[in-house]
Amino acid sequence: MGDHRYIEIPGSKTHELPPLLVHPAGDAPADLSAVMVEAEDMLAATDAAEEVVEQRKFDLACQLAERYRGLLSHWFWGDSILEWVRQCEITFEGEDTLRKLLHPDVWPHASRASFVELLREKALPIGGVTLEKAVGLRLTFRQPPPIDCFSSQFLFYLDSPVADSAYQTWSHLVREMPSLLPPHRFHFDVLNVS
Repeated sequence: MGDHRYIEIPGSKTHELPPLLVHPAGDAPADLSAVMVEAEDMLAATDAAEEVVEQRKFDLACQLAERYRGLLSHWFWGDSILEWVRQCEITFEGEDTLRKLLHPDVWPHASRASFVELLREKALPIGGVTLEKAVGLRLTFRQPPPIDCFSSQFLFYLDSPVADSAYQTWSHLVREMPSLLPPHRFHFDVLNVS
């Protein structure tokens, strides 16, 4: 189990946690017109034929839209994870053995990053999502922002560092290093809600 600090849980019972219900971002295509202006601004001036320039602009707009869909996918995962953490808190409050393990603090509880680590350690299928980015994007944006709120620089370069920074800041707000939940003592499923 490595050198992690795990919470000491009395007994040997495996505790059942609520399922993580993942709400997908959907497959609705992003509005390319919302990113065409951004794509046009990114292209350097050239003496190429008009149809070549238009194709480059279209290709770049498609790339921006794809990056936005990836951002939305991560945001919805993060939203689902934070809701799952709330459900886990309710479960912990309902069991005498687990109740004393959670410390009260302001939601979203920084000490609850241990649930994100539990999710990682359980190695359940998460569809290529980076957990820190997912939770960080959800902490950064209360609602999934529309595509026209983002610059091309944010979509190409800044979404991961911003999300990672938000997650790292949030997860390290606790005064003492949070103890981790031993993965072998908890069971839960990840379900895709389509």
